[in-house]
Amino acid sequence: MVKGKLKKELGLLEATAYGVGIILGAGIYALLGKAAGMAGPALWMAFFIGAVIATLTGLSYAELGTLFPKEAAEYVYANKAFDSRRIGFLLGWIIIITAMIGAAVVALGFGGYFEALTGIPQLWAAGGLIVLMSFMNFWGIRESARMNVLFTLIEVAGLLLIIGLGAMHFGSVDLFEMPNGVGGVMAASLLVFFAYIGFEDIVNVAEEMKNPIRTIPKALILSVVITTVIYILVSISAVSILDWQVLGASSAPLADVAEAGLPGSAWLLSIIALFATGNTVLIFLIVESRMINGIARDGSLPRFLGEIHPQRGTPLNAIILIALVTMFAIFWPIDLIAQATDLFAFLTFFMINLTLIALRFKLPDFHREFKVPLNIGKFPVLAGFAVLANLYMLTQFSYSLLVFGALVVALGWIAYEIMLWKKVIVR
Repeated sequence: MVKGKLKKELGLLEATAYGVGIILGAGIYALLGKAAGMAGPALWMAFFIGAVIATLTGLSYAELGTLFPKEAAEYVYANKAFDSRRIGFLLGWIIIITAMIGAAVVALGFGGYFEALTGIPQLWAAGGLIVLMSFMNFWGIRESARMNVLFTLIEVAGLLLIIGLGAMHFGSVDLFEMPNGVGGVMAASLLVFFAYIGFEDIVNVAEEMKNPIRTIPKALILSVVITTVIYILVSISAVSILDWQVLGASSAPLADVAEAGLPGSAWLLSIIALFATGNTVLIFLIVESRMINGIARDGSLPRFLGEIHPQRGTPLNAIILIALVTMFAIFWPIDLIAQATDLFAFLTFFMINLTLIALRFKLPDFHREFKVPLNIGKFPVLAGFAVLANLYMLTQFSYSLLVFGALVVALGWIAYEIMLWKKVIVR
């Protein structure tokens, strides 16, 4: 039995701030320009499509989170649904890899802004951020939560500034114009979905919530709704202030939008972008260290990764492992790891919705504090739509990236079998 317990410090405000904070990160600050180049003035549609897919899966997470409010949430859900530690481990493996490379993408985004402001090389800045945020992760969930709330307020303020500047230009462009057709909007939605990744990580701090059964569904739904409204208004503002082609060529789109709307304000948006990207890295590191810790405590990873620091109440060994691998990932090509993050996210969401469907039939009488609406008998219709939507999005990736994803999953399977063979983990 692994000793130590995580501290219960999080209420609805902190949990919602985690969701909003991790969603409002590098995606909107770094990817909005490229998406505008694909979708044109209809950029808001790409964010809306991403929001629909995220919401469908968010509802499934809300129900599952009230059934099993545990660390390593997805691992637990799959384990319960399919009576298989192996399937649970593979889903947990995919999520851990997703978060580590996602944190690397965001850290590189931070490094880019930091280099522009200070001249310090991008990789040095990205690596320094990972070390700093790993220390905050270790120091305590309460301290991390307070920092997260502060950083989230700062990044929301930056986006509200863009919305305020854009409000004076609303109606200046045709928001239904699609210069690259529906295909351009769909391609943009595939890209900007990265901006929604993270809301699901709320369930992985369930054991640090004061009342997880009530908090999880509210925090999930609030996070997606709040960020969707902000994203759509920001995208409309951006294309109203700057021509979509100019946005498409920009490496710092929101800073350029701010400069066009209020000359001399680009530096301010760049500083806010540092808070946004830093905040997202912190939350990625927190939730994925909890994922590793929870899987280890259940016996499907080496037990030392499940240990809790006696004074700080945080999973120190898991935190160190996450930090080291994320540091390694920042040396990969940023385009590859950004696309891989999306690929693994869609695969995760596909599996999560299948898991909800399986548990509806396996545990039909189990009390559900929250239940996904619109059902035919035991079958959750919205989860069924989500399965199809995520499956469709998976078909949009290149063959080479799908092969890469398959290799990562295969590597996880091999690692599990070796640990089982060497009796490092329990069956």
